[in-house]
Amino acid sequence: MAADILVPIGFFASVVIVFWLFITNRNKERLALIEKGADASLFTVKRQGFSALKFGTFFIGIAIGILMGNILKNSTDLVEPVAYFSMIFLFGGIGLVINHFLDKKKTE
Repeated sequence: MAADILVPIGFFASVVIVFWLFITNRNKERLALIEKGADASLFTVKRQGFSALKFGTFFIGIAIGILMGNILKNSTDLVEPVAYFSMIFLFGGIGLVINHFLDKKKTE
């Protein structure tokens, strides 16, 4: 009974502690750079402009994978988890490859 309660509490506590350590250490690094007179632009991340397109093609691929997994499960003797996971990964990957070519086309 105690393990049923302690495991989720321990998990969420560890997530909060890791996030807190990340934030405080990042702040200390930035302050040290400012004290030395260095530019803190090292920490800025350049955003890729097509993240919505990436997520859109990825989720479309996953949706098609779920549909194809259902078709594969109903038409063959494949076990249900194998059919679904194989199709989800296959079509999710195809969606990311399509996104790569679309990004490449847009940047040129």
